[in-house]
Amino acid sequence: MRFLPILCFFAIHAASAAEPYKIDHVEPLNWWVGMKQPDLQVMVHGERIAELTPKIDRAGVKLASVERTDNPNYVFLNLRIGRGAQPGSFPIRFQRGAADVVTVNYRLDARRPGSAQRQSFGPGDAIYLISPDRFANGDPANDVVAGMPDKTDRSVPLARHGGDLAGMQAHLKYVRDLGFTMIWPTPLLENNQPEYSYHGYALTDYYKIDPRFGSNEDYKRYVAAANALGMGVIHDVVVNHIGTGHWWMKDLPAKDWINHAQKFEVTNNQHSTIMDPHAAPEERERFLDGWFVDSMPDVNQRNPLAARYLIQNTIWWIEYANLSGIREDTYSYADPAFLVRWCKEVLDEYPNLNIVGEEMDDRPQRVAYWQKGVKNRDGYASGLPVVMDFPVVDLMPSVLNAPDQDGSSFRPLYETIADDYLYADPMRLLIFPDNHDRPRIFALLHENLNLWKTELLFMATTRGIPQIYYGTEMLIAGPYERNDGLLRADMPGGWAGDRVNAFTGTNLSAAQSEAQAYVRKLFNWRKSSSAVAKGKLLHYIPKDGCYVYFRQDGQHTLMVVLNKNAADTKLDLARFQAALKDARQGRDILSGASVDLRAPLQLKAMTSVAIEW
Repeated sequence: MRFLPILCFFAIHAASAAEPYKIDHVEPLNWWVGMKQPDLQVMVHGERIAELTPKIDRAGVKLASVERTDNPNYVFLNLRIGRGAQPGSFPIRFQRGAADVVTVNYRLDARRPGSAQRQSFGPGDAIYLISPDRFANGDPANDVVAGMPDKTDRSVPLARHGGDLAGMQAHLKYVRDLGFTMIWPTPLLENNQPEYSYHGYALTDYYKIDPRFGSNEDYKRYVAAANALGMGVIHDVVVNHIGTGHWWMKDLPAKDWINHAQKFEVTNNQHSTIMDPHAAPEERERFLDGWFVDSMPDVNQRNPLAARYLIQNTIWWIEYANLSGIREDTYSYADPAFLVRWCKEVLDEYPNLNIVGEEMDDRPQRVAYWQKGVKNRDGYASGLPVVMDFPVVDLMPSVLNAPDQDGSSFRPLYETIADDYLYADPMRLLIFPDNHDRPRIFALLHENLNLWKTELLFMATTRGIPQIYYGTEMLIAGPYERNDGLLRADMPGGWAGDRVNAFTGTNLSAAQSEAQAYVRKLFNWRKSSSAVAKGKLLHYIPKDGCYVYFRQDGQHTLMVVLNKNAADTKLDLARFQAALKDARQGRDILSGASVDLRAPLQLKAMTSVAIEW
């Protein structure tokens, strides 16, 4: 039996005469009064619990119906929470005849003031992405937890290394001072897997923070501490799959709860089957229903009870932890009809909330298919506000590394940006130099600091919402080829005894200190720039080794020159007079120097600039 003492959301009481009936799980752990959606479905799991009759006697709370499955150890209670319902605990009694056999106390809480209208992230924000296990170890006491076989060993790239919520919270001011306004940790939920559990994407309990990271309360405190410093937290959600160690796998709620539960089938990873009008149905099914890998069972969102469970879980974490946004993993792998419902119900509850979904494809038409507002020929509309701009992200290293004999190496970037007509809203693209699934950008640029600066400048000033992976700001080491355990390296200074400390600047190389200062200057400037937060993008065909674009919002203008010329050069500004208009002087956003806009622009070799007025 697994009780839930972590948050004391409910207490379970059973008379000795009631055996063998027992309750192991009640989820969601609690709920709130005053939600827009009055209906709540409570999953109750326990031995033979479906044989009993549930009863609720609470003012404002109605047991509308009861649903059972082919597993007698589950029952689903459909509650309607009226507008007059008050916060507090109440018993749910399970009876045989008129006699109570087992009772569970359930709790309704009051919502935070203004919870439904919470603000989220947008183009004016910059996101700092953290892999919690690799960021900082603030509590070594939780490195090893009884009953969790995947042990901590920093010498093994794919093992756990000990980073946790305490370490993340200890360095919140560092993140803020870099200029970031949002933090996205990769999943923090329990991953009780035999090995390779550090990454968080094989969750084994939808309602529990992994104890090696901390507790649910620790997560709530972390979000509150970030909010107090002016930053929001984005929660990484996984609806497509779970880990084989999930407690469901020992006692499935229904035979069809997991796709291919009887015989393992791996996904074909063929994303095009979703929108391909000629795709064989069985190959489309293989993409959607196949397991991601053999340790990640695929959840069947076509089961209405599973769908409701996943939707409520997302809403629960938003409300419980006071989140500022959601990132949804492996977005296109989940059932398309479910995704429509998931987006709608979450956004109905939180109209201002932003959700970003991962469609890891380098073709703009494949990514755009999922964005809210796009008119797809098949009529599909998932309702997802923000998509991840893998087409530009994956293109940038080749663009920056390409030799420039005739000034055309920036042309592929220009052409890909021109494909923005495919998106409903190009400003709602998540743009990033690298992340936990891509090699480190400094490695991809062959450790060329000038090209690295150009990459960061572009990410901070092009359309969309920038995201920077932890350690990018101090040139953290990583392999040229993708190697997850190595690219997700430990943040220097996050562990006692580290010789190099990114947080204090101790023993950083000259290049690392320069890079860190560059990020700090660039992203703190970005917080006050209305041109990048609200402005339109106007770009010119690359020429003479430069790609020039403008951001304009009617009040402020930003001119960006991405420059790869190997020697000092002059850029004639006459070509850009329509964008410059009557501007006579601007300010270099990084150096602060005044720039004469009536004369050719003096460019140092391999140095990109941004000028505002």
